[in-house]
Amino acid sequence: MGRYLLKRILFFIPTLIIISLLAFIISINAPGDPLDRMVSAQESGGEFSTQTANTAKEKERWRKKLGLDLPVFYVSLSNAATPDTLYKVYDDNERTALKRLISQYGNWENIAAWNNQLHTLSTAINMMIPDTSNFAVYGKNVVLDTIIEAKQNIGVLMYSYEDAQIQLRLNTLAHYAATYPYFAPVKEQILKTKTLYEQLTSEKQLAKTWLPAIHFYGHNQYHRWIFGDGNWLTGKGSVDCKGLVRGDFGYSYETKLPVGNVIGDRIKWSLFFALTSVILAYLISLPIGIKAAANKNSPFDKTSSVILFVLYAMPTFWVATILLMSFANVEALHIFPASGIQPVTGIPDDANWLTTIKLRLPYLILPTIAFTYSQLAFLSRITRVSTLEIIAQDYIRTARAKGLSEYTVIYKHAFRNALLPIITVFSNIFPMAISGSVILETIFTIPGMGEQVFHAITTKDYPVIIDVFTLTGILTLLGYLVADILYAVADPRISYASK
Repeated sequence: MGRYLLKRILFFIPTLIIISLLAFIISINAPGDPLDRMVSAQESGGEFSTQTANTAKEKERWRKKLGLDLPVFYVSLSNAATPDTLYKVYDDNERTALKRLISQYGNWENIAAWNNQLHTLSTAINMMIPDTSNFAVYGKNVVLDTIIEAKQNIGVLMYSYEDAQIQLRLNTLAHYAATYPYFAPVKEQILKTKTLYEQLTSEKQLAKTWLPAIHFYGHNQYHRWIFGDGNWLTGKGSVDCKGLVRGDFGYSYETKLPVGNVIGDRIKWSLFFALTSVILAYLISLPIGIKAAANKNSPFDKTSSVILFVLYAMPTFWVATILLMSFANVEALHIFPASGIQPVTGIPDDANWLTTIKLRLPYLILPTIAFTYSQLAFLSRITRVSTLEIIAQDYIRTARAKGLSEYTVIYKHAFRNALLPIITVFSNIFPMAISGSVILETIFTIPGMGEQVFHAITTKDYPVIIDVFTLTGILTLLGYLVADILYAVADPRISYASK
């Protein structure tokens, strides 16, 4: 058994790597810019240029904090015209424009000079302060409008790669420089920008775009996400990320808090209801299913079958609503609280564990019933079918022929073998604990994982979604491992020892 478990654990390693890769690929291809989600410009107080500068500075800080200033993976395949430092351009639209220019012209040196000049010109134009003496000559609105349009044109140029679009914007800037004297401080920069673009388009090196190139990166976003930004083995020196292997799941886009803090307080409630409902369902359903199988076509079998089918057919949200309307309604039976997991005043700081249970128990009864009933019906039917299949086998007839009591035949010989399909169902408890139940947790206002995952989806909080996806995969593998162990415990004929 020990050798088998070791083999299974070693087998899990490549599976976990694949799961982590899938999660990482989804995260980096998620729509939208995480920096735009986490950072927004102040809409009041201060000049626009100051707001923009502060926003850019804050974006740069979060870019480093999230590891977006690193290459994506250990290796990248591109062409000889594409540099191995293109990842340092953090703006997605600007990086896309540079890639398209590379594919059109292939001369990265000229493209880089053009891009750097655009940033230089953008800074110069943003620093323009119009002389009020020009207001009398050209009109205040004309002066301000031309400066604003110049800023807009340079912003468009940074994201443009079509020649017609670029030529139009450059000609507009050149017209401003030639017509309005208040553009004199940036006239030279505008002409230089136009010259660099002409040089860029005239000196094509398309042959480089057909030559493959491989770039290797020791430290990258995937490596940082898995092992952190410190020592990959010990974790020492970590500043912003300790890595997935150490339980650090990054930052939530919405709250800017570590994802571990966001899901840490919620997973315990999903785990509580998952464990409690499964344990109760097994304790009730196993005896019912076994007795129904042992007394096939008896009144108990027929009655229990009808009741279980009715329970299984009832939607969980409908049952939860009926429970609230019946037992948490001031106009019916106001026995239990309607929502939450504790009194609104909270649990006293000096309360012991017995007092805590007493205060919370009334809040947990109705949700537990709603979580349990559907599993109860499902497991009872599986137990009945599995037991009937075992009872029909030859060794059961032999046990009865030997004069063994019906109790011994059913519970000693048939029961353990009938457990195998039920154990398979039990292995699903682990991923169920992390995913939670969106509907029931919403109806009963339970701060669990289901409600959190639904909220993360609606707000596009991708780090939370990706980490739940990763944890679900890990717990699924753990569930399979536990099921394999329980198979051997339930049926001695199952042996994992090598022969």
